[in-house]
Amino acid sequence: MDTPFPLESLIPIAAGREPADLLLTNLRLVDVLAGEIYPAEVALAGGRIAAVGTGYAARETLDLGGAFLAPGLLDAHVHVESSMVTPAEFARAVGPRGTTTVITDPHEIANVLGLEGIRFMLEGAKGSPLAVFVMAPSCVPATAMETSGASLDAVDLASFQSSPWVLGLAEVMNFPGVVAGDDAVLAKLRAFAGKVIDGHAPGLTGHALAAYAAAGIGSDHESTTVEEAREKLRLGLAVFLREATNARNLRALAPLVTALNHHRMCLCTDDRQPSDLLDQGHIDHLVRLAIGEGVDPMIALRMASWNTAQYFRLHDRGAVTPGRRADLIVFADLAAPRPHLVFRRGRLVARDGEMLPVEGPRAVPHLRGTMSVAWDAVDLAIRAEGTRVRVIEAMADQLVTGHLIETAAIAGGLAVADPGRDLLKMAVIERHRSSGAVGKGFVRGLGLKRGALASSVAHDHHNLIVIGADDVSMLTAARRAAALGGGLVVADGESVVAELALPLGGLMSERPIEEVRQRLDRAIAAARALGSPVHDPFMAMSFLALEVIPHLKLTDQGLVDVDRFAPVPLWAA
Repeated sequence: MDTPFPLESLIPIAAGREPADLLLTNLRLVDVLAGEIYPAEVALAGGRIAAVGTGYAARETLDLGGAFLAPGLLDAHVHVESSMVTPAEFARAVGPRGTTTVITDPHEIANVLGLEGIRFMLEGAKGSPLAVFVMAPSCVPATAMETSGASLDAVDLASFQSSPWVLGLAEVMNFPGVVAGDDAVLAKLRAFAGKVIDGHAPGLTGHALAAYAAAGIGSDHESTTVEEAREKLRLGLAVFLREATNARNLRALAPLVTALNHHRMCLCTDDRQPSDLLDQGHIDHLVRLAIGEGVDPMIALRMASWNTAQYFRLHDRGAVTPGRRADLIVFADLAAPRPHLVFRRGRLVARDGEMLPVEGPRAVPHLRGTMSVAWDAVDLAIRAEGTRVRVIEAMADQLVTGHLIETAAIAGGLAVADPGRDLLKMAVIERHRSSGAVGKGFVRGLGLKRGALASSVAHDHHNLIVIGADDVSMLTAARRAAALGGGLVVADGESVVAELALPLGGLMSERPIEEVRQRLDRAIAAARALGSPVHDPFMAMSFLALEVIPHLKLTDQGLVDVDRFAPVPLWAA
């Protein structure tokens, strides 16, 4: 944590007796506390805001040319791993867009590498121009219906309690376990009693939602409708409005935002891939979307700063007032804020969309290899055991999936893909323990006409997921992803068409985000050439294995009916 600027140094500057380090002048202050915009001068010293007013002196003065000055932006919930780059590279991507603090849940890498993965994220964030706070992952594994690379219980998580960078317990995804009073889940809640506890309760309602809120859980970011979010607000949950790569919910929820209730709402990105971060933006993108949907700019900026800081008890940031951290953004257009200057701890760190030079790059901490597949035991064939199969229905821009029953395509006694009906084969191959476990099923909504896609990113267990039109293409893609040490692969028959290596836990690359973006763009283009119209088919497919989001999902253990929270056979009666 930052060392507070000594009061004996700060007070004389605020009182006008001593000069500040830097004086920002000719600006319009966006005061998210008073709800006003007015001309002022802001004096900075020792990484803090020393004073707001007029008539101050400083060793250096910066004229902002009449631009708006607002607090730096905070992301209320993000999985840095979904950017496919290291924390330092993530910071380089989002910092110039005005994000100065993120609250991350490293449960992606924790499900692969356990405590080692969490320490990797904490260590990787050090020295970056971004404050990275961690919520201790509550879902390693998410459920007992998957095979993950690690398991963390309440005792493991409590070991992070003393870290000032760990704020509480991350999204409690096992909401059925909470409602049922599962001992292991309740132990984690008790371990973090009195701390911030985040939630994850898609579609939960009525008595079950009341039980979830009564457990001390304080937020939810899974609402997809105004009605769902309103019920959660009424039961005391803070609602995080999410706009991710594959879960675009902000526009649908914007009508809920009013002057009377917005103080219980924050903005979050959850999972955004490189091209969306670089082209659209980060929290600044969400602010612009909210304003475009009719949310008052003051309210939109408050949800992106003060509200998040208060929810996470980060009382030293989120507003431009004396004594708080000098995390600031400067922009010209209140109707569509695009920061052209970003300050962190009073130091200018980004200008016109680019990070300013910092001290030499930090070495990426070492991680062991994580791809361990028993290929001799992997069999993708699905023996015909009936005529009708359960099918996962992928939905555009949503994490929820449909649960369909379709007539199977049978050839030679085997159930096979039928691209003409957009009925693709799907497999989840266990890759942590060489168990040979393979979950097999079918999916609609990816649109491939031929070939296959494979990825070692499969929330949250991150086994090897592969979807395709034929077994040869599927095996080609899956084997290449494993050979890369993890990654994304597009294959057509026995040919690899495109690939992106993700050797850090099978989730991230050590390469610059621009290079990762180029390789990902090529992979997406290759998938489109094979017929998929999806914005990011790899992000979409990665959530088809997450058995805590309704309605039907596939893990290495088989199909899961999330509504019943139980395994379900592939073949329907």
